[in-house]
Amino acid sequence: MSSRAGLQMLKAGSIDWKPELAPAAAGLRESLDGVDPEALDAALEVEVRRRLDAFLNGILAYRRHPYRRALADPPAVWAEGPMRLLDYGATHPAGQDAPPVLVVPALVNRAYVLDLSERRSLLRYLAAQGLRPILLDWGAPGEVERGFTLTHYIAGRLEPALDVVLALTRRKPVVVGYCMGGLLALALAARREPDLAALVTLATPFDFHAGIGPQARLADAMVGPMTPLIERLGELPVDLLQAMFTTIDPLGVARKFCAFAGVAEPGKPSPADSARADDFVALEDWLNDGVALAGPVARECLAGWYGANTPARGEWRVAGSPVRPEEVRLRALVVAPGNDRIVPLESARALAAALPDSELWVPPLGHIGMIVAGRAEDLVWRPLTAWLHAAFARRSVPTGPGGRRGRRPRAGLKSRGRT
Repeated sequence: MSSRAGLQMLKAGSIDWKPELAPAAAGLRESLDGVDPEALDAALEVEVRRRLDAFLNGILAYRRHPYRRALADPPAVWAEGPMRLLDYGATHPAGQDAPPVLVVPALVNRAYVLDLSERRSLLRYLAAQGLRPILLDWGAPGEVERGFTLTHYIAGRLEPALDVVLALTRRKPVVVGYCMGGLLALALAARREPDLAALVTLATPFDFHAGIGPQARLADAMVGPMTPLIERLGELPVDLLQAMFTTIDPLGVARKFCAFAGVAEPGKPSPADSARADDFVALEDWLNDGVALAGPVARECLAGWYGANTPARGEWRVAGSPVRPEEVRLRALVVAPGNDRIVPLESARALAAALPDSELWVPPLGHIGMIVAGRAEDLVWRPLTAWLHAAFARRSVPTGPGGRRGRRPRAGLKSRGRT
């Protein structure tokens, strides 16, 4: 719709607020020479209406779609407050004797993105491949959790969850963190390294000023105006969180619903289109099923992580101790999607560079696509499974898609030529 106003300014040559666009603007003005202004305005009107119709039809198709997630959760082996440990090893006959993998999702979204549907479940795939995934489902913050800091979540909830896994399986687990959960997993590794077999981070930000500087400044700038609301509610509401994510790609919402309108048109869709529609609705339902962020955590993340870049500067502290990846000697895998709009590659790559014994994989997928996309099984799930089995066997770790071969030797040790 902004094209209406933009066209008038383009005709007048008025794009002064972005001087770098002057050459492109001059070319556009030249292409308009000799064009009937009324015909151009009419064509613009038709296109604006077409796109709005497609957008609204996509939303209506989504609202009317019959898909509803019906997957039953596996057994909970432990719970405290809204938090649960879900044992996906129990879904397979030999799962309870398999090597344990403690999976830590972000605090700002529901954990079931890792178990989205029968066809799109990383956790059930790992369980079927002879591993025992145990998911830490944070749930939504209740009255107690609204006063939590990151220290409360890590030292007060994540570490006891690790103790449960150790007692239940009698084996050291690999800890796998997704998105923000990767930083929580890193803190766990820094505090409880002797109790872990390895560390894996998936699409995890670390240097918050690398590749996302403007977004980091925006997040930091929002702390002051939002503080009264956060203090009054005790949390950062999910609607505000959604709005902040939308600023990363403001037109992304329009594009995805316009595309869905084409897939979900009335008639008899093909089996492939039906599967695509189910996948879209499943993911969109998850995106709209967000979780509020506890007030102290929101301030710590916005002002500390995004504003002051405390993780990359070695100034992020949990229970008074700094979280420094250079001191974590565990074998580590950093998977940084090459098409991630939320966590740019530069931000995640910094964590791989800081960990002494790490490997970096860069699959050509997006932030969420690396977990649920059609190519995720080939590009992430399968090589990750092989890496996890190798980590438990303490043998050479295979390099995944887009990976960097070789690992730096641990501090003070000579390289033995592992790949």
